[in-house]
Amino acid sequence: MSNIIRIGHSPDPDDAFMFYAMLNDKIDNQGLKIKECVEDIESLNNRALNGELEMTAISWHLLSKVYKSYAVLDPGASMGLGYGPVLIANKDSDISFPDLKGAKVALPGRHTTATLIMRIFASNFVEEFVPFDEIMAAVKNKDVDAGLLIHEGQITYEEEGFKKVVDYGELWHKESGGLPLPLGTNAISKDVDPETAKKMAKILLDSIVWGEKNRQETNDYARDFGRGLSEDKNDRFIKMYVNNKTISLGNEGVSAVNLLFKLAFEKGLIEEMPDWDLIKP
Repeated sequence: MSNIIRIGHSPDPDDAFMFYAMLNDKIDNQGLKIKECVEDIESLNNRALNGELEMTAISWHLLSKVYKSYAVLDPGASMGLGYGPVLIANKDSDISFPDLKGAKVALPGRHTTATLIMRIFASNFVEEFVPFDEIMAAVKNKDVDAGLLIHEGQITYEEEGFKKVVDYGELWHKESGGLPLPLGTNAISKDVDPETAKKMAKILLDSIVWGEKNRQETNDYARDFGRGLSEDKNDRFIKMYVNNKTISLGNEGVSAVNLLFKLAFEKGLIEEMPDWDLIKP
């Protein structure tokens, strides 16, 4: 196996925060040469379907399709702790929830966990797949009736003039009995030998810990991925999705992932209950 590891991550502050140290010679990469591939999460999901990258960010939803070819690294998960994707509409909208009465909804990708959560909890809506950073514009221009926001849109939609229909993180917290909401994670190809996979888990952990100990420097780097976020909002967003469950899922995090798959399987939204693997440092 080559010592070159291609890593895919999305162009967002939380991912950039996690990977800064390993990509900028701040930690020991244990002889591995790491090459960065930055693409939106749905593009990375599609690349994972084709097994293109040794390591990549993926949606938990997609894991149900690639668990036989990719294992989950622990650390590296993005889990909402009472917050998550937000369904928004224009302030003059009379859209209802959970029955959306035929509304057209902009979704951020077929394989995203946000889309899966929408399908689990909402009904009677028309799906329109729109790049995540174009969803607000689609709602504002009334190309769609509502939009499901991921990434920093979750904390900026009010100042952009929209209203919240539902925060799926809040809903999940209530319906799951307080479990975190699984959204994304980092996965490594099972073609990578086990020793190297464990090395990458350790490198990722070291990179996150270094970032937390050197927050200002790492935040400044990550802010370039925030599409105009202020310094305060950038720090807030990073802390939302680089949290204690990122360091380790723990039993609670694993239970949350399995509950997500159970609900999706019972509704016929995934083909099988995945028997997924977890790799720790």
